[in-house]
Amino acid sequence: MAFYFLPMIASFGFSLFNFNPAVPDQARFIGFSNWQRALFQDSEVWLSLVRTFHFSAISLPISLAFALFLAILLNSEYVLGKNIYRTLFYMPTMIPLVATVLIWNGVLNEQTGWINVIIERLTGIKATGPQGIRWLADPNLVYYAYTMFGLWGVGNAMIIFLAGLQGVPTELYEAAQIDGAGWFRRLFSITIPLITPVIFYQLVLGVIYSLQYFLAPFVLNQGTGFPEGKTRFFMVYFYKQSFTFFNMGYGATLAWLMFIIALVLTIVLFGTARYWVYYASEER
Repeated sequence: MAFYFLPMIASFGFSLFNFNPAVPDQARFIGFSNWQRALFQDSEVWLSLVRTFHFSAISLPISLAFALFLAILLNSEYVLGKNIYRTLFYMPTMIPLVATVLIWNGVLNEQTGWINVIIERLTGIKATGPQGIRWLADPNLVYYAYTMFGLWGVGNAMIIFLAGLQGVPTELYEAAQIDGAGWFRRLFSITIPLITPVIFYQLVLGVIYSLQYFLAPFVLNQGTGFPEGKTRFFMVYFYKQSFTFFNMGYGATLAWLMFIIALVLTIVLFGTARYWVYYASEER
């Protein structure tokens, strides 16, 4: 426990100081001035939070829905070679995240990326060349591009959903079929309700992860916020303050602010779980 709580206590202590690790002897106690700055004076804090929530609202539902779709597909008795497909869909998660970002940087290149090539071949729309679709440079498209990065590594969530699906009793499906229930009726009346604990687990993890989104904007443009500041997320701003400007006191304040936001959202999710998460061991 000491490895968890001592760093937390130390970081909160740093938030009360004007502290630069390059000149530690000049550290100065300033009380809650860093907190006052973050909450009431630094508009970039709230702008970066808005960007983070905006991106999360786009990427999280798409990622969860895609992972669940793959899990349902690969749990079907009509799909041949399911183990092979499960392995293939899981394998991208083994690639280092930095390598994944660099791969997709090429895939989404406006001039030569194969996504644009496919779009051009299928639709006839001019999607490649100097005037091609600029996935990473268009402020209206960049969040969808980053979401595609995430779909590349959706195998982890797929495996967890798959485990939940395989825990659904088959006799429930058999009884529903006897009663004449179709596939969609069985999906929404049996499958989805019985895996809501897994959905809830993935949702909590997804919220926490999306709030900490950092790697892609940092690797691709060093945290400059390109294009038009749209990718200057909260954790990018935290990194810049802490490790570019070496304002460790203010960086510690931002870290604590993110912890509080994540904690509040997690509590809210747990509070709402009683209304939609079904546990077979509980009487409703």
